[in-house]
Amino acid sequence: MDHIIIHHQPLRNFAADLLSAVAVPRETAELVADSLVSANLRAVDSHGVQLLGFYIDQIRASNFDIAARGRVVSEVGGSMTYDGENGIGQLTASICSGHAMRLAHAHGVGIVTARECNHFGAAAYWAQRISRTGLLSMVVCNASPLVPPWQGKETRFGTNPICVSVPGPNTWLLDMATTTVAMGKIYKASLSGAETIPAGWAMDSEGVATTKTADAMGGGLLMPLGGYKGSGLAFLVEIFCAVLSGGAMSTEIGGLRLQGRPMRVSHFFMGIDIARFMPLEKFIARMQELVGTVKQTAPARGYEEVLVAGEPEWRAEVQRTREGIPLDGGVWLHLSAVAESLKVTVPRVQ
Repeated sequence: MDHIIIHHQPLRNFAADLLSAVAVPRETAELVADSLVSANLRAVDSHGVQLLGFYIDQIRASNFDIAARGRVVSEVGGSMTYDGENGIGQLTASICSGHAMRLAHAHGVGIVTARECNHFGAAAYWAQRISRTGLLSMVVCNASPLVPPWQGKETRFGTNPICVSVPGPNTWLLDMATTTVAMGKIYKASLSGAETIPAGWAMDSEGVATTKTADAMGGGLLMPLGGYKGSGLAFLVEIFCAVLSGGAMSTEIGGLRLQGRPMRVSHFFMGIDIARFMPLEKFIARMQELVGTVKQTAPARGYEEVLVAGEPEWRAEVQRTREGIPLDGGVWLHLSAVAESLKVTVPRVQ
């Protein structure tokens, strides 16, 4: 089985049913399912339902506290520190992004740092939630240490993604790891049985570039984006998340695929009220003008057009909403096995 096709609503229902089967409250289960399927719709499959099996493993091992909602540690002006208390990552993110929006509309800028959290899916899901209320948003988080600092061969940083979203009709959305690719892409290659991965994705255990999936999985290392520049960006994210929140840093962080210790990741949510600078409509028009100027660039040889951040994902979302979501066969077999163990009905697929 190379791949299957399933439409987004049945996939959401299936994902929520799996989480409900391990006692996640239904409202939270539906939130998690929506965040993951939204990533699949945007063709960001590394942050889609392939993560479900890992989430469920963590819940079964009592590594997540599925009843926790977290608590406000401090709130001063437009700034807040939040303790996730090891709750479901998407629930914490939903609460914190809501606080960031409230604070931004009240004070012009709202910043929430959150510690003792779990994996929250794709950062874009939360950044877009904030920007839809007329705010310029930034969301970053640290992650399991899988990446060496530049010139090193021992892991110190995670993929530490950076996401910025602007209000307006699909104008510009940057969501990038500080590594060449997210670790999920290498796991997907492994689940698919691919023997090789593209050059520049990973290094072996000695810090030497490799294209062998087995070497990347077996003690291998993710490649920092742009060498020392990617390391600098990962460090920046660690400051915004872990240092500022008082949370776990670097090697103190657990992993989604590790059991026996909490993840302890930190999140950072920021909203900027554009209306404090100019009318929102003017900002949107200026953004569209800038995007138009960039897209009018003559394409280089081998390319048909110049794309801006967010454009490939929005196009994929239109197509996948209409035609269904293609899921790798290995991912689907794994989810089906999890469903069987939980006595959850597996939906029909193409």
